Amino acid sequence: MIRILLFILIITLISCNPDSKEYEKNFDVPLMKMNEEFRLAGEYDSLVNLNKRFYRKAENMGYEDGKALCYINLAEVNISLENYQKSQSFFNDADAILKHSKNKIHQSRFYNVYGRFNLEMRRLDKAFEYNNEALNLIIKSGNSKLKNNILFNIYLRQGTYLIEKKQYTKALEYFQKARKLDHSGLADCAIGDYIYMHKNMDSAYKYVTIAYNKANASGKKDGVALYANTIMGEYYLADKQYDKAEEALKKALEIDNKTKRIYAYYTKYIYNDLRSVYENKKDNEKAYFYLNAYTEAKNRNNTAILKTINKDMESFIAETKNDSENHRRNIQWVILLSLAVFSLLAVYAWRIISLLRKRKDTLRIESEELKSRMNDKSQAEVMELGRRNDPEFLTQFKEAYPELINKLLHINPNLEDSELAFCAMLKLHFTSKEIASYTLIQHRTVQQKKYRIRKRLNIPTETDIYQFFDDLN
Repeated sequence: MIRILLFILIITLISCNPDSKEYEKNFDVPLMKMNEEFRLAGEYDSLVNLNKRFYRKAENMGYEDGKALCYINLAEVNISLENYQKSQSFFNDADAILKHSKNKIHQSRFYNVYGRFNLEMRRLDKAFEYNNEALNLIIKSGNSKLKNNILFNIYLRQGTYLIEKKQYTKALEYFQKARKLDHSGLADCAIGDYIYMHKNMDSAYKYVTIAYNKANASGKKDGVALYANTIMGEYYLADKQYDKAEEALKKALEIDNKTKRIYAYYTKYIYNDLRSVYENKKDNEKAYFYLNAYTEAKNRNNTAILKTINKDMESFIAETKNDSENHRRNIQWVILLSLAVFSLLAVYAWRIISLLRKRKDTLRIESEELKSRMNDKSQAEVMELGRRNDPEFLTQFKEAYPELINKLLHINPNLEDSELAFCAMLKLHFTSKEIASYTLIQHRTVQQKKYRIRKRLNIPTETDIYQFFDDLN
């Protein structure tokens, strides 16, 4: 019993002095990378589930800064959804943690995103103030894999705020700074948009075309592609090339339909631009259609979307409050236990810490071996195959997760390939709704498949099926 108490105490003490580089490598970087991919792709459900999962991970690790990042991510997506009350709530939670943090990278991201929130609230001076604070913090921070990404966003938003202040020359300087850190084409979009608004059509075409070509070459239908196609269409519209404008704006509308869970505010611009295109082409019927389509569709869709969003957010908030209360109670117990067993700590501490270090080294070696076996196939590539319902999905997944497949077949050697592919989607944390969409089946059928997999793998009903696959490494 005493050994168990000592072990709990020492684990708690170790968690109070985390290795910040390890946390950045194993928590911050993967969270921010996947969060940005889901945000740009407009995959709201995946983004929320990702941050729920990492929040629980941070809770288990005792990593308060990690929880703050989850709060900031959810605050940011709620800004785009114009769900400002929820956004402010998440900012408050993040701020309460980061007030006691020494991590300037995390604090810089907070002020950068909070600056954008204040701009939406029409508090331009506050937006400018917070973004400057973000810039000061990022300059003072040490080396980090997240530094350039955050700095890019700071520069981009600084340029936007300077335009609002009518300081156009400085705005362009910051857009150019952002462009040096960007490979997506987003900065080119911003520069092209800025120049286009100042009626310099030749220079605007240069940057808009660069962004447009980058977006189409990537093949992604995300927020960057949405911006690039919209501004390209607007350029052609202003240049009276109406057929080309129609083509670009129709493509933007297609992307908008995919990403509107996060980028719903784009719809009105695209519909209005298409109305102008058809007015100039003397197609009054289509012009009238797009004049009315936005109001009807937005009022209907946004009500349903926000209802779902608010339900998800309330669930997350309730979960985090419960976690915080449990964490507080656990800390109280740890303090009491530490007082009771402190006299024995010196005897056992060295031995236990030595065992933990050996275990950590073993895990690191196993992790490197696993990465080697994956043959450099990234999780993102496998997930993309799953989203496309590509026949190669299961083959690539088997190469990326050979041990998992072996363990599943050890539990039930009679699993079929279709069942293994379904297990793979659960391992990658695809939601029921996503699986139904990607595999072209009904949501009810997905639930039936989950029930069958539970039976086939003997998963207890009280065990979360996603947690089962997470634990089956």
